Amino acid sequence: MLGLASVGVAVLLTENDLGLVPAVALVLAIGLGFGLLQGFAITSFGIQAFIVTLAGMQIARGLARIWSGGQGVSITYGGGPGQAPETFSLLGERTFNGLVPIPALIFLVVAALAVVLLRVSAFSRHVYAIGGNEKAARLSGVPVKRVKIIVFGLCGLLAALAGIVHAGQLNFGGPNDGAMYELDAIAAVVIGGTSLMGGRGSVVGTVAGALLVGVLRNILGLNNVDSNVQLLVIGLVIVLAAGLQRLRPASVS
Repeated sequence: MLGLASVGVAVLLTENDLGLVPAVALVLAIGLGFGLLQGFAITSFGIQAFIVTLAGMQIARGLARIWSGGQGVSITYGGGPGQAPETFSLLGERTFNGLVPIPALIFLVVAALAVVLLRVSAFSRHVYAIGGNEKAARLSGVPVKRVKIIVFGLCGLLAALAGIVHAGQLNFGGPNDGAMYELDAIAAVVIGGTSLMGGRGSVVGTVAGALLVGVLRNILGLNNVDSNVQLLVIGLVIVLAAGLQRLRPASVS
């Protein structure tokens, strides 16, 4: 979805000469719709989420290649045809008050909203309940199907937002953008304390896990460690974090 969103916003801004707000809104809507469709398929047909999202990843990648003609799309700025609005360049060049890069600010705002959502809403309690014991949640009156569809919709929406930011940072939208990011996503949530069995986890922990993975990748990169070895290290970190989770007493957040 990140690759599809990065290609989409690049094509809409440069080749279709769509305005910034309509282009961003359309790409976010595509991400939301894609996520909702996956959630609907999972809840309506009883297909395992892993299978649906794995297939969805391939479908999104294929759509990105079709949309871009299999090529990356460069983003140039200006007021003429084929050029994106200068405002979009803020994602790659500007900072807020000279301190915080705009993408980091977006990241912090989204994380803060997620923290609030998971701490004060009934929706969050339903999410944790379904993750902990879906059957018990259903018998307790939790609207399991609706909650799961919304969760997948939010995942698609935020992946599309990440794709937009990615394209703005690189001034480029490519159909292969985001390849292997799923490994980093899994690493971030597992290192951050989210249980792969469901029912436990936090946004703060995931943010910490993402920062740790980023720092680890930077350290390996600065020391000229081969990219294949980096994948090996990240994979071992995931296994270690999952193993440490098994040593902790089971609990439901």
